[in-house]
Amino acid sequence: MPVISFANAKGGAGKTTAALLLATELAHQGYRVAILDADPQRWITQWFDASGPQHNIEVVSEVSVASVQGHIRELSRTNDYIVMDLAGARDAMVTTAVGLSDHVMIPIQGCAMDAKGGAQILDLIKMMEEAGRMVIPHSVVLTRVTSMVTTRALLTIKGLLAARGVNVMNTPIVERSAYREIFDCGGTLYSMDAAKISNLDKARENAQAFAGEVMRLLPVKVIRTSQPRRLFRLVRNAA
Repeated sequence: MPVISFANAKGGAGKTTAALLLATELAHQGYRVAILDADPQRWITQWFDASGPQHNIEVVSEVSVASVQGHIRELSRTNDYIVMDLAGARDAMVTTAVGLSDHVMIPIQGCAMDAKGGAQILDLIKMMEEAGRMVIPHSVVLTRVTSMVTTRALLTIKGLLAARGVNVMNTPIVERSAYREIFDCGGTLYSMDAAKISNLDKARENAQAFAGEVMRLLPVKVIRTSQPRRLFRLVRNAA
């Protein structure tokens, strides 16, 4: 049962979008997914409130340093994946979540100039690995990539990160109007009307490719249980 956290010390890097796209795509493919909304902005919690019940997804809100490990322990019994959306910061919550993760995704916008927040998380991981003599698997995922970003530019960015020994996901999160629509109106890419959303098919293909790469990186066996389970739930726990 992999725990995947999304972290960037700078806000606006596309962290929450990447986390939600992964979670909803995994759920669409039949996996049971729990989302820990540890971002003080609570964008995913607001999305859940606007969307209503979502098949195979539960959202846990009000996550704290003291409660996060307990949440993971409980949710691991009934879920195939746990996705954590962290604050745009480098604080105690982020440090704790990174240490509890099976893989840390570091979203960085598709330009070399906007990588400072991601670099802070990379430095944090390196410090934790050296101090604890441990390995924290992590990858950079390029986000908000537009048509203006050329293949050569993306290769340059990947090359700069590879020089630091950083793995970069092959699938970038492309800038799509459908992704903004999810947070504005709720639902998922599969509940939207293709007649009203431009390039919805391409947005779905992008999300599928990203989730597929994550699943190859962190494969799981789907949880099977004879006991009935609530497939949709919003849990608000006291911090």
